[in-house]
Amino acid sequence: MQFNVINKTINLPDGRTISIETGKLAKQADGAVVVRMGDTMLLATVVSSKDAKEGVDFLPLSVDYQEKFASAGKVPGGFLKREGRLSDYEILISRLVDRAIRPMFNDDYHADTQIMIQLMSGDQTAPPDALAALAASAALSVSDIPFNGPISEVRVARIDGKFVVNPSMEDKEKADLDLIVAATLDNILMVEGEMDEVSEDDMLEAIKVAHESIKEMCKVQLELTEATGKTVKREYSHETDDEELKADMQAKLFDKAYAIAQKQMPSKDDRAEAFKAIKEEYVESLPEDNEVDPVLIGRYFKNIQKEACRKLALTDKKRLDGRSFNEVRSIATEVDYLPSTHGSALFTRGETQSLSTVTLGTKMDEQLIDGAMISGTNKFMLHYNFPGFSTGEVRPNRGPGRREVGHGNLAWRALKVVLPEENPYTIRVVSDILESNGSSSMATVCAGSLAMMDAGIQIKRPVSGIAMGMISDGENHAILSDILGDEDHLGDMDFKVTGTENGITATQMDIKVDGLSYDVLKEALAQAREGRLHILNEMKKTIETPRGDLKPNAPRSEVLTIDQDMIGAVIGPGGKVIQEIQKETGATVVIEEVDNKGVVSVFAVDKTAMDDALGRIKAIVAVPEVGEVYDGKVKSIMPFGAFIEFMPGKDGLLHISEIKWERVEKMEGVMEVGEEVKVKLIEVDKKTGKFRLSRKVLLPKPEKKEEKSN
Repeated sequence: MQFNVINKTINLPDGRTISIETGKLAKQADGAVVVRMGDTMLLATVVSSKDAKEGVDFLPLSVDYQEKFASAGKVPGGFLKREGRLSDYEILISRLVDRAIRPMFNDDYHADTQIMIQLMSGDQTAPPDALAALAASAALSVSDIPFNGPISEVRVARIDGKFVVNPSMEDKEKADLDLIVAATLDNILMVEGEMDEVSEDDMLEAIKVAHESIKEMCKVQLELTEATGKTVKREYSHETDDEELKADMQAKLFDKAYAIAQKQMPSKDDRAEAFKAIKEEYVESLPEDNEVDPVLIGRYFKNIQKEACRKLALTDKKRLDGRSFNEVRSIATEVDYLPSTHGSALFTRGETQSLSTVTLGTKMDEQLIDGAMISGTNKFMLHYNFPGFSTGEVRPNRGPGRREVGHGNLAWRALKVVLPEENPYTIRVVSDILESNGSSSMATVCAGSLAMMDAGIQIKRPVSGIAMGMISDGENHAILSDILGDEDHLGDMDFKVTGTENGITATQMDIKVDGLSYDVLKEALAQAREGRLHILNEMKKTIETPRGDLKPNAPRSEVLTIDQDMIGAVIGPGGKVIQEIQKETGATVVIEEVDNKGVVSVFAVDKTAMDDALGRIKAIVAVPEVGEVYDGKVKSIMPFGAFIEFMPGKDGLLHISEIKWERVEKMEGVMEVGEEVKVKLIEVDKKTGKFRLSRKVLLPKPEKKEEKSN
């Protein structure tokens, strides 16, 4: 069989290459490509229905990234031994692709569209997450699906002061800046990543480096489109319009909507009711026999409302709730709100509220990660919950969706940078959003930082976060600090920035407008820093540094380092010794082998339990010293003496001649098994390592009787 295979190559700045191949695999999909870098291979397919479903007025796009375990030569864990639901890691990559691809479709395209990206072969030197969006865009580029691309994504990391595009997984771990950037040939679309307290200028420089590589990737995709002959896209008609209705609504409702926006109501419910009232008034004014589609009314009114709110910002230089552009809503913070948790904080900003808790666990509470490309454990977790009541909605609780996973991950990256380097605990932060009107993920960062300080975790510095927005008409722009939910929907850019007083720790940025200059982006980041530091100062009014001690009910931790050859003695045969220590003291003991040493971590809430467990372990690993006196116990009796356990697991011979100064003829009746006896270690045989003990040297030596003179 002959395949009409087309292959294009992208050259990276450091000489490595990325290839895009189409025409060999999955030919019944609307578009399919294989993207390869090193031994990493991704198969991306895209299929889109020819028609839209009735009543749909949005783009039903689904993006799924999945890693096949066979790609890394692994068998999946669990009972079923097959790939199941997407992991959080796969969901996060799916979101990165979705956020870059979705804005590139026309607003009137409503056909069901599915993009699937599969990792077919994995290579640690070429992480697949930085290639997934390129693969999705290339699949769209070789299809007839209307798509205003191409786009691409790259990872840019700063390693030893130099920016590297798409570094290996090993090199990425050394980076103090790690960004995923998506862009078209001309414009930045999305930025997401984490940093070790870097400056705004450093982040902008990284974005510029990323865009240069993305431009080359987009040019190659355009060549691929030409080579496949897919320059003409399919025709479609997914919307019906009523221009007369549209013009009538614009004429009758815009001024009313603008008047409501100008009232600058602080409450989102009051604004929503006011806008709803003028829409309902219009509907009631229509003739009874009208056949106007309510979907069209909803769509046109939504556009009118958006236009009115944008005009308020760009023309009147005002915001919907009356604040100035750089003003942050009122903030209230409280720690130690929940008495039984290991740490808790309540953070309220305007109509957004997070109640966050911290739980400290042991090594055994670590999260096990079993993925195709990433395996290991995680001892810092952050979970974000967004129940329906937080926005006054009735919504079933079906567990975290992709939005919750994404928001939680952003907060996790923001906070993990400031964790102490020496941390024996597994830390779980949970943010429950109780109210939401704009940036609950940033409220999670603030509440999580406060809760960790309340728990006594010695973080380097507190972290705050702020959500920003921008509205632009091409000539004028308005940058908005601490955006509302309404402002999020009507703006052209929204981004979130977290950090300490020293610099940025994480960011997430989505840009929906063409031609955004770096100067405007720099201005926006500077305003974000101003707001972030204001929020940080409000947080410090409640708690400025971590508590000096843990809560009374939190587990204390002590760490001992022992010789490698003593690990077995502490564990005991079949774990008998360590299990006995835990059972009798109530402490939790965890032993790891690190750098040819044994690291023993002891966790206990009660000081008595901690001291008891530590004492037992120290006794096991203690090295016997000649001349030291020990409290021993008779283990067995022999004709020539007794074997005494003078330290846990260590027996020595108390010879019959060392029991007392007087001569002992036989052992019968002298000692009993189990009897406690104080002994002194007098010798360690260098060849055999056997211990010789003496009891008599601890007893008064009888005086010699003087011989009678004749």
